[in-house]
Amino acid sequence: MICQRPAHKARGLLWEFVCGKVEQGETKEQALVRDCKEELNILLFVGDVFMDVVHKYPDLAVHLTLFNATVVEGEPRKLEHNDIQWITPSEISNYEFCPADEEILECIQNR
Repeated sequence: MICQRPAHKARGLLWEFVCGKVEQGETKEQALVRDCKEELNILLFVGDVFMDVVHKYPDLAVHLTLFNATVVEGEPRKLEHNDIQWITPSEISNYEFCPADEEILECIQNR
């Protein structure tokens, strides 16, 4: 599942994977579950780590930890994102992603 960032945010209208910005006292897994509930109204089961990526934008550096996860409750809703899509690896090239996701996308396509 990929999400299109709102137009008014940095990197607006680019596609990304669901985020979970870690707040104080949270684990990365807890942040992902909370963020998915707040932004998509879904409950996740978070599995193992898929991969870690560090990317430096001109305005910030991000450390992304991607998890294998399963939606266990709810249907994703666009509460914050411009759009949401379920895609296959062969469809990745049809979308313009945030630069931080390039390494992740390459890994998915080469599996």
